Amino acid sequence: MELNALLALPAVLPSLPRVVALLIAELARDEPNLRRINQLVGSDPALAARVLECANGAEFEAQGQISGIPEALALLGTLQLRDLVSSAPLGTTSRSVPGMNLQHFWRYSLNTAKLARSLAGSVHQNQVAAYTAGLLHALGELVIHLADPERTQSLNTLVSPLDMRRYKLEQRIFGYSYGHVSAALAQRWQLPQVVIDALNYQHNPFDNSTYEPLAGVLHLAAWRARAREVGLDDREMAVTFPDQVGLPLGLDIDMVLQQDPIDWTARPESGDFV
Repeated sequence: MELNALLALPAVLPSLPRVVALLIAELARDEPNLRRINQLVGSDPALAARVLECANGAEFEAQGQISGIPEALALLGTLQLRDLVSSAPLGTTSRSVPGMNLQHFWRYSLNTAKLARSLAGSVHQNQVAAYTAGLLHALGELVIHLADPERTQSLNTLVSPLDMRRYKLEQRIFGYSYGHVSAALAQRWQLPQVVIDALNYQHNPFDNSTYEPLAGVLHLAAWRARAREVGLDDREMAVTFPDQVGLPLGLDIDMVLQQDPIDWTARPESGDFV
C-alpha cells in the first residue's frame, strides 16, 4: 500500500482511558487546574495530536504556528477541550490496534518526549517542539498497524514494533516507515514545519539538504527509550549508540545518558503515565 493510499484510509487513534477519565473529571470542576490539564493532555499522543490539530486549524488563524500543548490549550478553551476529550476513542482492548501493545506504546512515547525535551535543552534547541515531536513521533506505527494488520503482524514476528531496526524493515517492505507516516499526519494537521521536519527525518537526520538538529535530538531520544523497552544492557547500548547523529550535536553516549530525566528503576503500572 502506497503512503498516499494509507493516509486516505480512516484511522482511529486511541487514547489512554485513564487520562481521558481524569480529564473529564478535571474539566467538570468549577475551576479546572490548567497545569493538571496540560500534564494530562501531554501524556497522551493521540489526544495531544487532536488538540494541536485544532489549535493549528483555520478557526484560530494560527496554521503552522502552534508547536506546544500549553499554547494549544490556551487557544481552545474549556468547552472546546471538553468536546474533544469526551469524543476521544479509547484504547480499551488488545484489538484497538491489532498487533500493538498500547500500554508499551504509550509509555515509550511519553518517555521519548521527556528525553527529547531534556536533550533539546542541553543543545539549545526548542524544547517545546522537541517534546511534541517525541510524543507524536511513533503515531505512524499505529496507523500502519490499523491499515495493514496482516503484513504488520508478519513483520512483528521478525522484530517488535519498538525494535530499533523496525524503521529499516518497514522502509524495505512498505517503501516508507512509521516516521514518514507521522510526518505526513503532522503536515495534514498543519503543525509547524520544525515539528514536521523532525518527524520526517527522525531516522536519518542527514537526509535533508542540511542536518536537522531537532531530528537528531529525536533520533537520540528514541534510541534511548527503545534501548530500555527491548532491555539492552550497557555493552549493547554502547554498541548501538548512534554517534554519527550525536556527535554533530556535541553529544556522546555518556552525555545522552546524563541528560536522561527518567528513573528507569521504577517501571510504571499499566496506564500509570501521569
